[in-house]
Amino acid sequence: MGLFKAFDISASGMTAERYRMDIISENLANMNTTRTEDGTPYRRQVVTFQERGSKTPFSNILDEQRDRYADKWGKYRDKYQNQYSGAGVKVTGVYDDEWTEMKMVYDPAHPDADENGYVMYPNVDAVTEFVNLIDASRAYEANATAFEASKSMAQRGLSIGGQA
Repeated sequence: MGLFKAFDISASGMTAERYRMDIISENLANMNTTRTEDGTPYRRQVVTFQERGSKTPFSNILDEQRDRYADKWGKYRDKYQNQYSGAGVKVTGVYDDEWTEMKMVYDPAHPDADENGYVMYPNVDAVTEFVNLIDASRAYEANATAFEASKSMAQRGLSIGGQA
């Protein structure tokens, strides 16, 4: 794997996690929005990722490489070692959370209350969103650390090459 490819992989991870944090922040900002433009309560948004540039699922590649590595003669190991190198991550979409139910709260004084006095609030749970925010933040930090490590290796390589 080339040096710049390592930068691209880390940068794609940071970009994807930053976008995920933006969507989580939007969820938290709208956790009390009972009426959107279409008249329904806000619905929680979920971001999905996918490996960038690969048509083969990671599990298939892992199994194939593990089988080749286990070959006692090692004849396939070197030939296919770099055939499947990573290309980073991409955001495949932002979807409405349809599997979590909306919250029904009794508040007859609320302008959006139904005839029984219940208000339908968004399906956003603050604890879940904060846990997801911490997860996205840690993933961003891990990608930033990997980027810095790659940069440090490149600088060290250039300084060694400059001494010759």
